[in-house]
Amino acid sequence: MKKHRKILTTSFLCLSLTMGYSCELKPKNGNATIIAQAVAPIAENTKSNTVKIALLLDTSNSMDGLINQAKSQLWDIVNEFTHAKCGNDGRPELQIAIYQYGNDDLSSREGYIQQVLNFSSDLDEISEKLFSLRTNGGEEYCGEVIQTSLRQLEWGKNPDNLKMIFIAGNEPFTQGKLNYKDAASNAKEKDIIINTIYCGNYQQGVQSDWKSGALLTGGEYMAIDHNREIVHIKTPYDDVILKLNTKLNGTYISYGALGISKMEMQTSQDNNAMELEEAVAVKRAVSKSSRLYNNKNWDLVDAYEDKDFDVNGIKESELPEVLQGKSKKEIASYIESKKIERKKIQKEIQDLHAKRETYIVTNAKDNSSGELENAMLRAIKKQAKVKNYNWE
Repeated sequence: MKKHRKILTTSFLCLSLTMGYSCELKPKNGNATIIAQAVAPIAENTKSNTVKIALLLDTSNSMDGLINQAKSQLWDIVNEFTHAKCGNDGRPELQIAIYQYGNDDLSSREGYIQQVLNFSSDLDEISEKLFSLRTNGGEEYCGEVIQTSLRQLEWGKNPDNLKMIFIAGNEPFTQGKLNYKDAASNAKEKDIIINTIYCGNYQQGVQSDWKSGALLTGGEYMAIDHNREIVHIKTPYDDVILKLNTKLNGTYISYGALGISKMEMQTSQDNNAMELEEAVAVKRAVSKSSRLYNNKNWDLVDAYEDKDFDVNGIKESELPEVLQGKSKKEIASYIESKKIERKKIQKEIQDLHAKRETYIVTNAKDNSSGELENAMLRAIKKQAKVKNYNWE
């Protein structure tokens, strides 16, 4: 069987990497969180920095070990980029899109390519889509999937934004009717960097043009050992963080048409992480306590932080039962109480996370970090410097 599932791993890394944002050198106003739906493109916000990352994942045949590694490392990368900031101390926004290619279950008319997720900043949605991927044999057309993402996604024209493609696989980069060099040329015109991840021997990837595919746009070529097993270190702080995560979920107040389904998604992604390994669930909990986990499109506490949000504009039928029949003052007071509770829990998690990291460094082993994670972070940080990024 082919090793394309390695690609999935890569995708996860890429997702996290996306969390590193591009920065404007001059301060600009505007801090609105971008919420994307899988079915519609997001209008460009020219007043705030945004990192746009498209993950192009080969889902032909099986590579469960790599996929699981990617799923678990997603939260490592998210947590790494929690502290990313621009030169003007701004905090950029993150959007991630996901494509799968090379799967026999996909339409041959579309070149065995499918958009799984349009640009989105919803971490739960990104996680859900990654967990939904299934592998099957097929033809892998790298040039065509790159060109498809260039054509279908709204990349925008803001020169301050960081725009990146991460494509992963292990078949020759030259397959398909569309020449990858033409796709790379089109990407360069749009100021989009293509990074390639070959799952296998470094030299073999070079010989099959994966390195060439990256260098044409100034991107990074990486080769990884997808079979490397990651050993997660259990710490004395894990159980406490997981209990705090349960309390954290209790601070969310759903509203609108998306409310109930999004709360269910939050829980299901907690469960997905836990099924992989307890340590992964802990890392996800840490991500949920960061600024990158924002759900203002369905949670009243996050929405309340938005200066343009007016709680009085919410219909009573769109409120949870606990707030129906309450006065506007009572609703505002309830939201404020949950806001205070959430901030307290998030701080507790972050404090424990710092202690946990110290414990892990002290007890780390050679295989306690993933090759995908390391490779992606190196590429992201290198390219982010051009956009004036730095890490606290």
